[in-house]
Amino acid sequence: MKKIVKNLVLVLMLLLSSLSFAKGKLYVGTNAEFPPFEYLDKGEVVGFDIDLVKAIGEKIDMEIVIKDMAFDGLIPALEMNKIDIVIAGMTANEERKQTVNFSSPYYTANQVIILNESNEDIKTFDDLNDKLVGVVLGFTGDVVVSEMKNVKSKKYNASYAAIMELQNKKIDAIVLDSETALNYVKHNKSLKLAETSGEPEEYAIAISKKNIELLEKINKALEEIKADGTYDSLLKKHM
Repeated sequence: MKKIVKNLVLVLMLLLSSLSFAKGKLYVGTNAEFPPFEYLDKGEVVGFDIDLVKAIGEKIDMEIVIKDMAFDGLIPALEMNKIDIVIAGMTANEERKQTVNFSSPYYTANQVIILNESNEDIKTFDDLNDKLVGVVLGFTGDVVVSEMKNVKSKKYNASYAAIMELQNKKIDAIVLDSETALNYVKHNKSLKLAETSGEPEEYAIAISKKNIELLEKINKALEEIKADGTYDSLLKKHM
């Protein structure tokens, strides 16, 4: 009998140990279609956001588990507790703030227009009237273009798909976040940016409204990362 009890105690200890380890994991939702913030390299999700959230994980003593999914599915996954946080170059806009909390901002960007090098007609956002403009579903560019009268949009699940169609002249332009747009232009000599840009917007980490404690820990970690030079090192590495 004593042996059975001893074995039961051992099993319970092992179960508690495994549960404790599981609680130490932070499930992070992202969309690996947004270089240099998150993208696939040899099957692994890498980028500025990924290195940043791993640095945060070290500060709050949690193991980071990356979950790659469609951008427009990130907040629903957060609401359904399939993930703990979202880091995906996500703009902390008022509409999203109604559903989730956001950390302190960690990056400022704006919307820009990507064009074929030969395009001389489009210089500002007003010039997009009567044009067919590519956007990525759920991205800020999707929202911006959808609000523009007389502009037709074509929605894509991934930015690279829009880039390919622009190069093949199936669309007239793409509206996309500045750093990602610069990355595509840098690697595609046939592309350029228009001479204008949209209003500044701030990227932040999305967290469930139910998890205020995690929000506070992440904000504290972000402060430390910026203070100890880690943030600047990551900028230098990826930007």
